[in-house]
Amino acid sequence: MTQTSENVTWLTQEAYNKLKDELEYLTGPARTEIAAKIAAAREEGDLRENGGYHAAKEEQGKQELRVRQLTQLLENAQVGEPPAADGAVAPGMVVTIAFDGDEDDTLTFLLASREYASAEIETYSPQSPLGTGVIGHKVGEDAEYELPNGKKATVKILKAEPYNG
Repeated sequence: MTQTSENVTWLTQEAYNKLKDELEYLTGPARTEIAAKIAAAREEGDLRENGGYHAAKEEQGKQELRVRQLTQLLENAQVGEPPAADGAVAPGMVVTIAFDGDEDDTLTFLLASREYASAEIETYSPQSPLGTGVIGHKVGEDAEYELPNGKKATVKILKAEPYNG
């Protein structure tokens, strides 16, 4: 999954299906479950001092936020094929870079939206300073991006391959 502009998100068919399934669960069974938790907590009495009620309401708010995020994401999704393995950095790729020309100081990350973040691989957004700096560069090229302190940093693109996870 990758972002191609501010509002359009590119997704593989597999990623689209996974996010759609999550949305269907959250708007169906998960809503029923949280409504039951809230109802059970209400029956316990005074809502001002009812920790179970407040926890369930907070959980409901988080669920509804995720529903809105998924709805917007899927409405603006463009389903297609993964990026080409032509050596050019693009959203949806696993990228390995070397910092400041030191090929021993490397970082490998997935260039994709946060929807793809996992414990398996670090994920950087295409809109992040590093993401915008490396997009379009080819393996072997240097790319420059701006650090939070306003200084510039240079990295060398060592590898760029489509993400298969």
